[in-house]
Amino acid sequence: MVRPQSSAAGVLALLSEPEPLLKQHALKRLNDIVPQFWAEISEYIALIESLSESDEISREARDLAALLASKVYYYLGEYDEALSFALAAGGAFEATAATPGAGEYVETVISKAIDRYISQRLAEQAGEGKVDPKLQSIIEGIFTRCISDGELKQAIGIALESRRLDVIKHIYNTTHDVNLLSYTMEAVLDTAFPLAYRDQVLRFILPLFPSLSSENKSPHVYSVTRLLVTLSSAELTVPLINSLVPKDSLLAYQMAFDLVEGGAQDYLESVRKELPEGEGDSKAIYDKLRRILLGQESIKLYLEFLKRNNKTDMLILKNTKDSLEARSSVYHVALTLQNAFMHSGTTSDAFLRENLEWLGLATNWAKFSATAALGVIHKGHFEESMNILGPYLPQQGGNDSGIPGAQYSEGGALYALGLVNAGVGSGRQVEEYLRNMLRESQNDVVQHGAALGLGVAGMGGKNAETYEELKQALFREDSAVAGEAAGYAMGLIMLGTADATASEEMLQYARETEHEKIIRGIAIGIAFIYYGKQEEADSIVKVLLAEKGGDWRTAILRYGGVFTLALAYAGTSNNNAMRQLLHIAVSDTSDDVRRAAVVSLAFVLFKNPAQVPRIVQLLSESYNPHVRCGATLALGIACAGTGLQDAVDILEPMTKDSVDFVRQGALIALGMVLVEQSEASTPSLASTRALYAKIVADKHEDPMARFGAALGQGLIDAGGRNVTISLQSRAGSRNTNAIVGMVLFCQFWYWYPLAHCACLAFDPTAIIGLDGTLQAPKFEFISNARPTLFAYPAPTKPPKKEAVAKVATAVLSTTARAKAREKKKAAEGETGVVDEKPEAKKDGDVEMKDSEASTSTPKRKESTFEKLPNFSRVVPAQVPYISFPQDSRYQPVRVVSTRSSPSAKGNKAPKSSLVPGLTSERYAGGGGILILADQRPDEEPDYIEFETQAIIAANQAVAAADDRAAHVSEGRHIALDENAPEVTSPPESFEYPFDNDT
Repeated sequence: MVRPQSSAAGVLALLSEPEPLLKQHALKRLNDIVPQFWAEISEYIALIESLSESDEISREARDLAALLASKVYYYLGEYDEALSFALAAGGAFEATAATPGAGEYVETVISKAIDRYISQRLAEQAGEGKVDPKLQSIIEGIFTRCISDGELKQAIGIALESRRLDVIKHIYNTTHDVNLLSYTMEAVLDTAFPLAYRDQVLRFILPLFPSLSSENKSPHVYSVTRLLVTLSSAELTVPLINSLVPKDSLLAYQMAFDLVEGGAQDYLESVRKELPEGEGDSKAIYDKLRRILLGQESIKLYLEFLKRNNKTDMLILKNTKDSLEARSSVYHVALTLQNAFMHSGTTSDAFLRENLEWLGLATNWAKFSATAALGVIHKGHFEESMNILGPYLPQQGGNDSGIPGAQYSEGGALYALGLVNAGVGSGRQVEEYLRNMLRESQNDVVQHGAALGLGVAGMGGKNAETYEELKQALFREDSAVAGEAAGYAMGLIMLGTADATASEEMLQYARETEHEKIIRGIAIGIAFIYYGKQEEADSIVKVLLAEKGGDWRTAILRYGGVFTLALAYAGTSNNNAMRQLLHIAVSDTSDDVRRAAVVSLAFVLFKNPAQVPRIVQLLSESYNPHVRCGATLALGIACAGTGLQDAVDILEPMTKDSVDFVRQGALIALGMVLVEQSEASTPSLASTRALYAKIVADKHEDPMARFGAALGQGLIDAGGRNVTISLQSRAGSRNTNAIVGMVLFCQFWYWYPLAHCACLAFDPTAIIGLDGTLQAPKFEFISNARPTLFAYPAPTKPPKKEAVAKVATAVLSTTARAKAREKKKAAEGETGVVDEKPEAKKDGDVEMKDSEASTSTPKRKESTFEKLPNFSRVVPAQVPYISFPQDSRYQPVRVVSTRSSPSAKGNKAPKSSLVPGLTSERYAGGGGILILADQRPDEEPDYIEFETQAIIAANQAVAAADDRAAHVSEGRHIALDENAPEVTSPPESFEYPFDNDT
């Protein structure tokens, strides 16, 4: 039996021998036993280091000495020294690294090597040094080994970090795997790379993507779309579209619709302008492309979808109205918002028409909110917007109408006009109209509505004239009411420009004014200016967060600094941004700032919703109620539409919190998380709906909690139960409108009318198919899942009228015994036999009866699929289950979803939620507007007749310029409820009965 070695002293003694071979043998042996005896060997580290540089021993022995020194330093925790000696070891370290099961030592040293290589590469690119050749050799070996082992994503990650784009190209040329290019794009977009380098990588990989073609339904069309939207470069987009015209015009239309999903207004406008006129057949194609890129075509189609499929449960609204005291301004606003959210985009004002008396009770700012709600209900109905809102808009020239309180409905109407045209108003007639109203009006309430409308309609338009008009409104009178709205609107107009001049002007004014409302409007406006600008915003964030002092002014500026940080790094999951926000959340002296810091985590992390519950878990248990409230909204915004059970598990106990505004936040957040979930997929849905009804009906509950429950009811059934809430587009890029809308919604804490902006985050979930003429044919597609898995919730049942039961006459026990004895005697007289106890039915008999009944009427098994027509609701989790039959006349020109369909066996929902993969993959393509190729063009198509407005047939010439003016059509001035009987003549004027409130 071999005795285990108890000391390295004998081997170490050989290092002092004059014979080189003995030293080499000792070094080889020590390398093997260093894990056990590193502490003993460390006493000889100076000798080992000298041997690694000695000329008296062979090169191999020197490498072994350097490797031994590296291992000793590793065990001592000196990783930088360990790496330095590993590099000196050369071949000896490479041989160790290539050995299977080399262990933690090699992993740690390679990790440090990669880190040092990345830092040296960055320094080299900045002209501050060169990369160590030995280090370069190790890294090249790592790349080679990764590629040979098939660990390609690891190699791409190292290449991206070390700015080695040549390696990415080499990997793609070797594999020709387009998925690796998509992975590269997602890696550079969803992690915290500097903007300049991000754009460099995207421009580098764009030409590597294969040409797009509808023949093979190029799945990478989603990646290309996201890449183009991120770069927002017309010079890259136009050639790509030109390459598809005229041979693949259907795919060009699809690309245009997909670009509209995530593109900013100014980017889409520059693409429109740079598209060629075209000749012959191509002219009609380019005209259609320009029409699609206006963005209005998509909005019209979704408007039609929301109107057709409106499944609003009117009984929920009726119960809320009956429960909430209408004369209370808070409750009136709560019901206004609930109705607006539930009918958002449906154009149905049935509830308002049926409750004119309730509507007439609105006074002052409640009246402003009630009128603005029309904008939410008719969102996207821009062609009729002037007709719908005509009765409430202020008179031309800014003259006072003379009606008491009219300024509130007039201001609300201007705000509503902005909401109707949200995101598509820049450069159009509506923007000019709102500018004129802002300039001409002398009333600050009307100016407030005009400024908010102008900001929402012209969002991201970067219109200098509009910005100047808003600045003048801010400076003109120093009015708190008008100035607050102007601050928000200035930021919205300059969204994402990082305009230093604008932000400095605004900040300077914020420091001079005495109005809290103006400072808050400007603080959030500055945050909008630096949207998506990452490191470019660091300097202004530093300035804002450095505003120290205990007064309210510095607290509001820090509040703006928190949102500036969140919006600059929106969707990046940036570690530094998260670290700063978490630090502020637990250390700032202002409760408002701490709450804002927790909420802001949602904007940084919304692409990874599954991480958010873990991060805010401890914050949700904070002693500070403002931090707890922030945690509720962070969960609601980041996990919106996912049904994520982890989020629900945190939120449900918070609905019983001791503080009213924490309960309010939890109730609102639950509505966001559970929007468009079904009872089959989310067990908490039914209990949450019951909780809302209970809190709304409880007159002893705090008003803030009842307000939250009403808003939650509106959000959970938003858009007629046909929209989800999503901060990213279907292609995976940031949904700018939604992010802006949610930031403004969070300001309802200070100003209720801003809650209407939540509708900007409502994303219709439909599959809408169009053919080459941009008309909608009738066809069916298949959802390969149980219908109940994605079904609409069952409508609320009205309470049953119970008949009044007669109270039984009281019977004394002595009387009852006497009657029983008489009965017994009568029975004996008739049969002569008395059964003491009636024979109980045997269990077996009961089972037999049940089984017989079940065999005669077997329970019907639910189908594993369903057929759906065009313009059907398809929720995000349902998209992977969608397929088009092979024999269908219409086939999409791109894949419906990039995600593979989940197993159809049982169609069971995953534990946490029905959403497969709660990462950025959740919306990685799928659904939306699909361009279809007609497989049987000789047959006459059967088109769907639109209820809202007919889409212009594509064979009619469409001039590029005439789309710029807002269309004001004759006819009805407000949309009727879709269930109302058709009338040939326009309906009677419908105006809010606000004049009865004097």
